[in-house]
Amino acid sequence: MHIVDVFGRVFISALFLVEAVRKILNPDLSMIYMSDHHVPEFLFYPSVAFELIFPLLLIVGYKTRIVALILAFFVLVVTLIFHTHHIMADGSQLTTVLKNIAIMGGLMVVVANKPQVCSIDYYLESKKR
Repeated sequence: MHIVDVFGRVFISALFLVEAVRKILNPDLSMIYMSDHHVPEFLFYPSVAFELIFPLLLIVGYKTRIVALILAFFVLVVTLIFHTHHIMADGSQLTTVLKNIAIMGGLMVVVANKPQVCSIDYYLESKKR
């Protein structure tokens, strides 16, 4: 069942990685979107780096619990900034908020579980014994 853990980490991470690639391929659109929500454009590059690095750490299972917690906090902040406006008037925003809540739930499950065989954390923990 350890492979299920890996697939779970990969599936959750895919969202962040795809979004990072989308931002890289069309930075102007992302910066305009950020600007429209009063987020400084200089945060564009750190957000892209974040959305590339942290999901990769989650996939390989390095500092998995901490990384999952940080990603969940990131999703919470992004949800509050970009998706809670007009949530009841715009069905797509409501759907996005619910999707993000589900992602945070999946990340909390990762936080709640100990490292499995298919992770760097498990390997490092077993070397301590």
